[in-house]
Amino acid sequence: MGLSSFALTDRVAIVTGAGQGIGRGIALGLAEAGADIVAAELEPSRAEQTAAEIRSRGRKALVVPADVRIASQVDNVVRRTLAEFGRIDVLVNNAGGLLGIVGPLLETKEEDWDRGITLNLKSVFLCCKAVGKVMAAQKKGVIINISSVAGMGAYTPAPHYGVAKAGVINLTQTLAMELAPLGIRVNAIAPGTVATALVEELFRTRPELREKRLKSIPMGRLGRPEDIAAAVVYLASDASDYVTGEVLAVKGGLPFVG
Repeated sequence: MGLSSFALTDRVAIVTGAGQGIGRGIALGLAEAGADIVAAELEPSRAEQTAAEIRSRGRKALVVPADVRIASQVDNVVRRTLAEFGRIDVLVNNAGGLLGIVGPLLETKEEDWDRGITLNLKSVFLCCKAVGKVMAAQKKGVIINISSVAGMGAYTPAPHYGVAKAGVINLTQTLAMELAPLGIRVNAIAPGTVATALVEELFRTRPELREKRLKSIPMGRLGRPEDIAAAVVYLASDASDYVTGEVLAVKGGLPFVG
């Protein structure tokens, strides 16, 4: 198997939350591998910056404003993608986050729980369902869901987030079994702590957290968006043609985060 197995030349990839952080890194990584990118983003001005970088690499980019928590807006992303490119080869469900909600489960408000589950799990379900139907008709496609190491065990800092990310893993495994006979592969990536702007801002205000986390990572550094992008390229490409229903943890050896 040569390096050509990792190429994504002229494939069409939807990346949710592509305007910043891990999503931006994923979109750029896929473009560098040869894919054209549809950036589904709540804040389209952020995604336009990503799109400009993609075009500078010689690939096509389409920005579609979307709140992926809303089915009609997800359906619009699919319509716009098909109108522009005629097919969908790859879906990366990256949009999500903590929403600034942290604290013990017994102190978690019901509305905060619902917000966290909707952003981090329902959104993935909606995108998988809408794009999965297109891929089923094509008899081909790849879905990659961004979970988290927080979903691989107890996560006391933000229970709603850990539960949602665990749900993403189960959804991935279930959908992989359902869609494998149709030629569609579904996998998940579980990042550890990645040095995005939001994480860096947190560590700037609380430097003791950075030191604590670095001590817990055997490789001695935080992850980079490029680390996650490389894993996405692998799972999106023919190099992983016999891989489905799996969770690839990209965490520098981090044993536990709860």
